Amino acid sequence: MLKRLVVTGYKQHELGIFDDTHPGIRYIKKALTSRLVPLLEDGLEWVIISGQLGVETWAAEVVLELKKTYPQLKYAVLTPFLEQEKNWNETRQETYRSIIAQADYHNSLTQTPYEAPWQFVEKNKFFMRNSDGILILYDEENEGSPKFIKRAADRYAERSEYQVLTITPDDLQAIAEDEQMNEWF
Repeated sequence: MLKRLVVTGYKQHELGIFDDTHPGIRYIKKALTSRLVPLLEDGLEWVIISGQLGVETWAAEVVLELKKTYPQLKYAVLTPFLEQEKNWNETRQETYRSIIAQADYHNSLTQTPYEAPWQFVEKNKFFMRNSDGILILYDEENEGSPKFIKRAADRYAERSEYQVLTITPDDLQAIAEDEQMNEWF
């Protein structure tokens, strides 16, 4: 049973999503919801994110919506370093601040601003040690930034009871097709 789940995936620009009105966001949120609900029914208590823009931001929004039905659900934002949002535009910073403000727990794993890639490596290790599994939006053919945590999670799962769950492009395509069919009928 998964009690604590890391949710991650691509940054929005890696998906070609540059504003909050992109229709793909709706499909990603539906995919996240469809994966989280059965886990909630089975005892999921915490969703853990690092607060990056894209899949993690949308996951936080999904969790906030799911809390209406599953009030026991909590989410933590554990950033790899301080001031992660410093160079983001004002709209993105505002979204980030809102997600932080509504989180049940928030902290930075290193108490310094960005120094080097080791902070991301340490974040990944911390996430594995302090969760029961990971849900990752990932495409094997277009690795992008999630490849590092995906590889770390796969290695960790080989020697532990860790669960690696994925949402693939095929999953998103199926959701989009279902939506289109529902619109026609």
